[in-house]
Amino acid sequence: MEIIPLHYLYFLIFVALAFDFLNGLHDAANSIATIVSTRVLKPQYAVAWAAFFNFIAFMVFGLHVANTVGSGIVHPDVITPLVIFGALMGAIVWNVVTWLLGIPSSSSHALIGGLIGAGVAHAGMSSLVYSGITKTVVAIFASPTIGFILALTLMLIVSWVFVRMRPASVDKVFRSLQFVSASFYSLGHGGNDAQKTMGIIAVLLYSQGQMPEGFHVPFWVVITCQLAMGLGTLCGGWRIVHTMGSKITRLSPMQGCCAETGGAIMLFVATHFGIPVSTTHTITGAIVGVGAAKRISAVRWNIARSIVTAWFLTMPASAVIGACFYYLAQYLAH
Repeated sequence: MEIIPLHYLYFLIFVALAFDFLNGLHDAANSIATIVSTRVLKPQYAVAWAAFFNFIAFMVFGLHVANTVGSGIVHPDVITPLVIFGALMGAIVWNVVTWLLGIPSSSSHALIGGLIGAGVAHAGMSSLVYSGITKTVVAIFASPTIGFILALTLMLIVSWVFVRMRPASVDKVFRSLQFVSASFYSLGHGGNDAQKTMGIIAVLLYSQGQMPEGFHVPFWVVITCQLAMGLGTLCGGWRIVHTMGSKITRLSPMQGCCAETGGAIMLFVATHFGIPVSTTHTITGAIVGVGAAKRISAVRWNIARSIVTAWFLTMPASAVIGACFYYLAQYLAH
């Protein structure tokens, strides 16, 4: 076991929290794009609303996702500080690139890709936990598909229920309901996404002999990760908000509410079963679903296609970047 000085350990924890902050910043769009684009809330109020529910998510969900990331992607026994550094840098670099380009890629899969790349660079393919990786890869396809189906179904149901009401009255009802649906989606976002960084910090502490009682996620790690993500969300990611909220399809309050509710259901179920899904994939699938429920031509399929391309690139690209940073750190360490 490679034990590093405490100040290096603190530095790596700081880098992990920086990723968590960037995750909140990058993925703020997932929580607020719909409620901002429907003009139910102004952006500055929407991010504060989302940040609050991001933070309190630890009070609602268990730590199943944190345990999956911490011990279900790469074997904890082969994790070293250099592997953690490579994984985090792979995710951070990919997040910054996609944020600057306004592409809503997955912070979750960037982190997992970085962890895979750095883990393989350190100990080869035998370091990987294939069952956990398979579960994550399946979720890449399942989460937007299920989000699409749920949002489409909800849209068809509420359209039928409110068919006799005047459009202005329907609009008023769903402007109020969007506060609830946005809250649930932000709660699901905080519950699933913050846990990935919790898992990374926990496995780092485990690798440094800080957990003689066995692998677990300390409460202070839970609180600091939720706080970092909440602060990141508070700062917002406006480029991606524009892509998510208006470039894919124009949203009404009814559509926004159905998209958020469908996405939230998917996130709640995934978090319960410890599956690290992408909140970006989920809400994008849901937004496409409500757009398609109106009419197929309402969705700008060229934008949706470019987003899907970024999804496929995220894990391989961040894995390569993560491996490069691992080798760089290894070279500098010697």
